[in-house]
Amino acid sequence: MEQPVSEFKSKSGIKRIYSAVLYSFDGLKTAWRHEHAFRQELMLFAAGTVVALLLPVSAFQKLVLVAPLVLMLIVELINSAIEAVVDRISLERHPLSKNAKDLGSAAVLLAGLLAALTWTVVLVQRFW
Repeated sequence: MEQPVSEFKSKSGIKRIYSAVLYSFDGLKTAWRHEHAFRQELMLFAAGTVVALLLPVSAFQKLVLVAPLVLMLIVELINSAIEAVVDRISLERHPLSKNAKDLGSAAVLLAGLLAALTWTVVLVQRFW
């Protein structure tokens, strides 16, 4: 039996890559416009990246400082996608909807803790 295919399924070749890039930029624009947490984390990413680049540490340590900030943005985008899907299905309160949203939030928390721990270790190692 043949699987049903969404009319929105990707194209092939270069057109698929081009479309994927456009969809990704649409997602970033949507996150910027509608997700307060994403904007806050993007500001943290921008400030953290500037600080990391100015610190007297190796290029590898600069990368190690910036990478968890990027990860935090990635996890926030996934969390926002989960929340959007849950809200699309139903806005009424349901324990499974709460679980999905809480689990996404927990993932963002862990990404933030990883970023904080990484910065602490690199800075302590370098300056103390």
